[in-house]
Amino acid sequence: MTKDQDLKKSLGVLHVFGIASGAMISSGLFVLPGLAHAQAGPAVIWSYLFAGLLAAIGTLSIAELTTAMPKAGGDYFFIMRSFGPGVGSVTGLLSWFSLSLKSAFALVGMMTFLSLIFQIQGVVAGVALCVIFVAVNWAGIRQAARIQIFLVVGIYLLLGLYILAALPHVEIALLEPFMPHGWKSVFTTTGFVFISYGGLLKVAGIAEEARQPGRTIPAGMILALVTAALFYTLVVLATSGILPPDRLNGSLTPVSHGGEVVLGRAGFIAMSIAAVLAFISTANAGIMASSRYLLALSRDNLVPRIFSRVNTRFQTPHVSILATGAVIAVTLFLPLKILVEAASTVLILTFIFSCLSVILLRQSRIHNYRPKFKAPFYPWIQVAGILGFTFLLFEMGWHSYVISAVLIAAGFLVFWFYGRRYAEQEFALLHIIERLTDKNLVTGSLEEELKEIVRERDRITLDRVDCLVEQSLVLDLKEPMRADEFFRLAAGKLSPRLDISEQELVRTLEKREQGGSTVLNESLAVPHVVVPGERKFQLLLARAREGVRFSSHAPRVTAIFVIVGTADERAFHLRLLAALAQVFQSKNFHEQWMSATNEQGLRDLVLLSERVRGKKGECRRHG
Repeated sequence: MTKDQDLKKSLGVLHVFGIASGAMISSGLFVLPGLAHAQAGPAVIWSYLFAGLLAAIGTLSIAELTTAMPKAGGDYFFIMRSFGPGVGSVTGLLSWFSLSLKSAFALVGMMTFLSLIFQIQGVVAGVALCVIFVAVNWAGIRQAARIQIFLVVGIYLLLGLYILAALPHVEIALLEPFMPHGWKSVFTTTGFVFISYGGLLKVAGIAEEARQPGRTIPAGMILALVTAALFYTLVVLATSGILPPDRLNGSLTPVSHGGEVVLGRAGFIAMSIAAVLAFISTANAGIMASSRYLLALSRDNLVPRIFSRVNTRFQTPHVSILATGAVIAVTLFLPLKILVEAASTVLILTFIFSCLSVILLRQSRIHNYRPKFKAPFYPWIQVAGILGFTFLLFEMGWHSYVISAVLIAAGFLVFWFYGRRYAEQEFALLHIIERLTDKNLVTGSLEEELKEIVRERDRITLDRVDCLVEQSLVLDLKEPMRADEFFRLAAGKLSPRLDISEQELVRTLEKREQGGSTVLNESLAVPHVVVPGERKFQLLLARAREGVRFSSHAPRVTAIFVIVGTADERAFHLRLLAALAQVFQSKNFHEQWMSATNEQGLRDLVLLSERVRGKKGECRRHG
């Protein structure tokens, strides 16, 4: 039985680390160094370092976006919410295809090594392995992620042994001339090997299945990137320094040959085992992550709904997993160089859009864009990333342009002939256009969607306070006024809900203020009164942009929370005051209050604040 439903949240920091590391430490390390050395010489070390640096810049942006929107589909999901369904469809399909290609690349590498041991037909073996990985992922992501952890630990132990054995045997003469083909070859090779860091993108794809994604995702991604970059640099340095160019250039098994030089036949076998483990981990993680892109596209009606079906037993998107496995099996018939260039090109484009998305979402001033991790040095790090990735794309040569154009055109055609008919998603770019043109272009649906994502991410259960805030009246005042003027305005809004005359409510509010000031600090006041009757309770939120003058000691109060209830609601009255006290103590409350874009934004600031909540299911109508 299958249906559309949420995915199971079962991944911790180690699982995220294992998925990202296992996806990075594979063909990029065990196959590409020989091909890359043929292009750049020993300076290939710089190529890997530059690729890692650019990946780090992109990772910071992806980590921010993923912690704000930890949903299946990763970069597709937040690019879609930034640029709209057209760009979202293209980038989502590109990312799905790129990660599928990276998995196919891993299977090609695995077939290369297995053919050294067994007399098997390469493509047939690759298809058989693909079927096995599809079955593993069908059975559940936690099981697949556990396999990743064991594989990654085994890979790093074997690579650590190789580094310790090889570095003492490095010959400086083999590293000279260091840059035989000039800087241009270094940058071209940087783009060629950039696919080595594609595992970071896979983490974004499975973010919806992470526990505490605000902490788990950035910690796992950054730990995996630092570890992988360190091992890449040391392994490539060691291999370049112990293998002569005629043996290294173009080799598809460079690290295995390096192991043979320093440890004999045992070294060759050990590094070949490490390579096979790495290919298994990459192929496994690739199917795991790329299938979530089809799931996310289907949820947004940009591809047929069948891809959003989730298996009720294993809670995995089995239809998307099957489709991804089929594409991987077909791409096994493509030449290796095309696989690498296509995957790297799409990966670079994805990082560019991720940097642009951070800028767009921050500048759109969407109040429910609430990442748990914020990329530092905004916007300079995003600008540097965009320029660096664009330069890298141009350095890759005309093949990358052709591949990019073909893949983009294919994605656009899918959107034009299918997704365009069903696309209704609001996006951040509309918010910026609305602010610049002063036209009504947004409905608030994106804000509402992001609010629900934050609630799911932070496991916020709605209690009676939340329901009261959601139904509260809101005043957004643009002119300065006195406290008595404000009380008359607030009473005019509240009296119909409380079935009390406006004049009586004004007198009650003024009497309360005279009996003791309700001003808590120079910018905050909480007038709260008891009125006659039973089972009546109302809340009014007010933002006074130019301030309300309560007294000479509080001449400019900008945040006012008016609480009115009957005597039988005294217990809830006290509970609400305690809840609001926690809200007021949250970081940057006043700045966020003043920058909220509309009335719902003021409510959402309270609704999404961290506080102790009551029992779920307490909601009922008030008044």
